[in-house]
Amino acid sequence: MASDTTQTAKKPMLARFLPYLMRYRGILFFDLFCAALTTLCDIVLPKIMSYLTNAATDTTVALTAGVVLKLAALYLVLRLIDGAANYYMSSTGHIMGVYIETDMRRDAFAHLQRLSDTYYSNTKVGQIMGRITNDLFDVTEFAHHCPEEFFIAAIKITASFVILCTASVPLTLIVFACVPLMGVVSVTLNLKLRAAFRRQRYQIGELNAAVEDSLLGERVIKAFAAEEREKEKFEAGNRAFQEIKKTTYHFMAAFNTSTRLFDGLMYLVVIVAGGLFLVYGRISAGDLVAYILYVSTLIATIRRIVEFAEQFQRGMTGIERFYEIMDTPVDITDAPDAKPLVVTEGGIEFRDVSFEYPDDHNKVLRHVDLKIRPGENLALVGPSGGGKTTLCNLIPRFYDVTDGHILIDGQDIRKVTLESLRNAIGVVQQDVYLFSGTVAENIAYGKPGASREEIETAARLAGADGFVKALKDGYDTYVGERGVKLSGGQKQRISIARLFLKNPRILLLDEATSALDNESEVLVGQSLDALAKGRTTLTIAHRLTTIKNADRILVLGKNGIEEEGTHAELLAKKGIYYRLWNGLVSGQTL
Repeated sequence: MASDTTQTAKKPMLARFLPYLMRYRGILFFDLFCAALTTLCDIVLPKIMSYLTNAATDTTVALTAGVVLKLAALYLVLRLIDGAANYYMSSTGHIMGVYIETDMRRDAFAHLQRLSDTYYSNTKVGQIMGRITNDLFDVTEFAHHCPEEFFIAAIKITASFVILCTASVPLTLIVFACVPLMGVVSVTLNLKLRAAFRRQRYQIGELNAAVEDSLLGERVIKAFAAEEREKEKFEAGNRAFQEIKKTTYHFMAAFNTSTRLFDGLMYLVVIVAGGLFLVYGRISAGDLVAYILYVSTLIATIRRIVEFAEQFQRGMTGIERFYEIMDTPVDITDAPDAKPLVVTEGGIEFRDVSFEYPDDHNKVLRHVDLKIRPGENLALVGPSGGGKTTLCNLIPRFYDVTDGHILIDGQDIRKVTLESLRNAIGVVQQDVYLFSGTVAENIAYGKPGASREEIETAARLAGADGFVKALKDGYDTYVGERGVKLSGGQKQRISIARLFLKNPRILLLDEATSALDNESEVLVGQSLDALAKGRTTLTIAHRLTTIKNADRILVLGKNGIEEEGTHAELLAKKGIYYRLWNGLVSGQTL
C-alpha cells in the first residue's frame, strides 16, 4: 500500500490531477471549443484593419461602403459568437471546477477517515481543515481557467506567428525573439512565487490551528486570566503570516514588472524595426497596422497569462497540499482476503503481543499472553504508562500490534474486516465526544436509522431518560458543540445509551467514570453495570473502588502483566495492587 502511494507520489502534480479533469471531459472539450471561438475576433480584427488601410492607401483598389458594411457584418457575427461562447465558459466552465473541487474534497475526507490515530496525534486539526476547505477553493478556478487560458494563448500565439510571417518573416522573428527571454524570467519568478504561496498556506493553517486551540480552550484561558498571553501568541502568528504575504507580493510585483518591461520591449522593436521596414519598402502600411494589432493581441495574451499566474500558483499549491493528505499512507487496512468477524461468544486472546508506537518507537507492551473468557469482566489497573489504554486500543485496531496476534473467538483480528470488528466492540472513554446536534441524534449514532422508540429505550437502559425528558426540548434538545450544554455525567450516560443501541458483544471502558463527581459516578456506574451484563468487558480503572467486583483484575506495569487475580486474592498477595489499594484509601489516586 505504502509502495503504491510512493510510486503515485512520484508522478508530476498535473499528471496526478488529470484524472479529476478527465471525469468531465465532455464539458472540458466543449469549453475549449468555446475558448477557440472567443479568439476569432482577436485574430480577424487585425486582418480587417490591414485590408481597410491597404485599400485606403492603394488607388488601384476600390474601397466602397458596401465592402465596409460586409466587413462590419462579419465582425458583428463573430462578436455574437464570442458572447455565446464566453457565456458558456463563464457558467458551465466554472461549474466544472466546482464539480472537481467537490470530488477532491470528498476523496480527501474519505482518506482522512481511514488514517490511523498516529496521523491525528501528529497533525493539527487547523492544518487539516485548511487543506480540505481553503486550499480546494482555489482548485475551482484553476481547474476551469488553467486549460482554457493556456489553450487560448497557444491559439493566439500560433495564429499571430503564422499570419505575421506571411507579411514579413524577418520582422516576425525579431519580434518573437523576445518571447524565450520572457519565458526564462517568468519561470524563474514563478517558482519563487509558488514557494511563497506554499509558505503562506502553511502559515494560515498554523493560524487556524492556534485560533481553534484558543476557542476550544476558552474556559481554561479565562480560569487562568491568560487572555493577554493568548493575544500575544495569536499576534506572533498573525505577524508571521503578514511577513510571508509581504514577501509573496514582492515576488508578484517583480513578476508583473518584468512582464510590463518585456511588453515595452516588444512595442519598441515594432516601432524601430517596423518603421525601418516601412521606410525601405519591405512592408506595407496596412501590414504594419496589422503587426501592431497582432503584437497588441500577443502582449494582451501574455499579460492575461501573467495575471493568471497568481491564480495558477494558488491552484497548484492547493493541489500539492491536497496530495500531501492523499499520499499519507493508510496504516490500518483490511487484508485482501479479510472476512466479516463472526462473534459467537466474545472470547479474546492475546498471543505473545508486543507493541511500540510507530512515530516515536516507544515500546509499551512486551510479549503479552492473555486469555479473556467470554462474558468475563476484566479490570486493568496500574501506574500511568503501563499500557492499559494501549492494550484496549489494539483490540479494535486503532493501532496494529508490532508482533504477535489478537484473536476474537479464534479469529485473528487482522484477517477480518475493520467494519465488522469495530461493530462488535463498544468503547466508553473518559473524554466523551458528542456531536453538534440533538440528544436523539447523538444516541442514534449507535444505530443509524433507529426509531424514536429504540432511542428512548436505549436512554432508559442507560439511566438517561429522566434527565433528557427534563431538558427544555427533551430528546430534541441541542447539546452544543462537543456537548457543552450538558454535564459530564449527562454526556457519559448519553454515550452509554448509544452503546445500548449499538448492542456490541465486547465492551472497552476506558476510565469511564474517573472525571465525574461522586453522585454522577454512582449513576454512570449503574448504567455501565447494566450495559456490561452478558458482554465481555475490559475496564480501565482510575479509582480502584469501581472494580472491586470485577471477575479478574490485571496489574500492568513496565514488565507487562505483573499481577492478576480477584480483588481479595490480590490484597492477600500484598504486592503492587495491595500498595495501590492502600494508597487509594489514604486519599491518593492513580
